[in-house]
Amino acid sequence: MSKTLTIALSKGRIFKDTVPLLRAAGIEPLDDPETSRKLVLDTSRDDVKIVIIRATDVPTYVQYGAADLGVAGKDVLMEHGGEGLYEMIDLKIANCKLMVAGFSNRPLPDTNLKVATKFVNCARRYFASQGRQVDIIKLYGSMELAPLVGLADCIVDLVDTGNTLRANGLAPLEHMADISSRLVVNKAAMKLKHDSIQDLLTQIQSVVAQRNQQV
Repeated sequence: MSKTLTIALSKGRIFKDTVPLLRAAGIEPLDDPETSRKLVLDTSRDDVKIVIIRATDVPTYVQYGAADLGVAGKDVLMEHGGEGLYEMIDLKIANCKLMVAGFSNRPLPDTNLKVATKFVNCARRYFASQGRQVDIIKLYGSMELAPLVGLADCIVDLVDTGNTLRANGLAPLEHMADISSRLVVNKAAMKLKHDSIQDLLTQIQSVVAQRNQQV
């Protein structure tokens, strides 16, 4: 197995928030994924590469060993199931909540509840744990539209400020989970590249702990 460590990251908020943590471990990407077309980025360390993939694909790449480590939101990990990887560090970045949302002045029906979401597995487990039978409708975007046009009674989605919900006459109704980004590691890589991965984990954990003390 190659001694090179491969870290899977997604563009946007997670990448921007993860870079300072990697920098503290002496890892600096040599290209900006927002401006570069490269999907594999070299770093300031010859033994570390960064692969840029969709956020929802990070756990899969780590699970199958295409990446040794990755950073993914807890929502993505819950939806994926977590097979083949260890969830090592809560990075305390990209914080938000997974919520059930709908019309605040319209109680959700007790039966035949229709739920629109891209978090199909999360929603199914949540409602099943409460003994509520639901019809899950999978959507990929514009979740707030579903209740407005009668496609669904409510949605399951990530909520940060809640501004988008309010702008569409909706409100958070039920809190499902607190979400933040987590550092995950491939189980086989943790054994075969233990020393180098553990060194990286220790450095990142130290930075996260220092940040928490400052908050």
